[in-house]
Amino acid sequence: MIALHDFNYLPEKEALALLTPCVALPGWAEALVCGRPYPSRSELTIAAQALMQRWDEASLAQALSAHPRIGEKPAGEEVEAALSRQEQGAVNDRDAALAQALREGNARYEARFGRVFLIRAKGRSGEEILQALRARLENSDAQEIHAALEQLREITLLRLEGVIHE
Repeated sequence: MIALHDFNYLPEKEALALLTPCVALPGWAEALVCGRPYPSRSELTIAAQALMQRWDEASLAQALSAHPRIGEKPAGEEVEAALSRQEQGAVNDRDAALAQALREGNARYEARFGRVFLIRAKGRSGEEILQALRARLENSDAQEIHAALEQLREITLLRLEGVIHE
């Protein structure tokens, strides 16, 4: 974690390295870095959210290339993998029935929408995640693109909050 003041004056390459694990959309990180300096954490958040409003279905597909299936915590050492493991802490992989239901739900979701199910796991129980997965399987394609983009925005903001503080 780094203070906003320090982030504002980091060399561009280092600032990008801090933001890259927030979302696999390099253009978002580049635009946010180019907008420095930010006078406050809230101004940084406003800028980040404005950039997120430009995201579309192609952005979603690109960002999802770095996301594991819910319930399948990545084992890698990179920052993205560590963040995913931390965010999915409530998904108890020792609950065999829940793990099986998530695997089945993931398979149904991927067959239905052609991409991995994305949800902000932090702050949700495994059962809440499973309920959301089942409910979103009922969405139309357009509804699901909207829902997945909203989840991507929430995840990205959560990660940004974990990287830069006031």
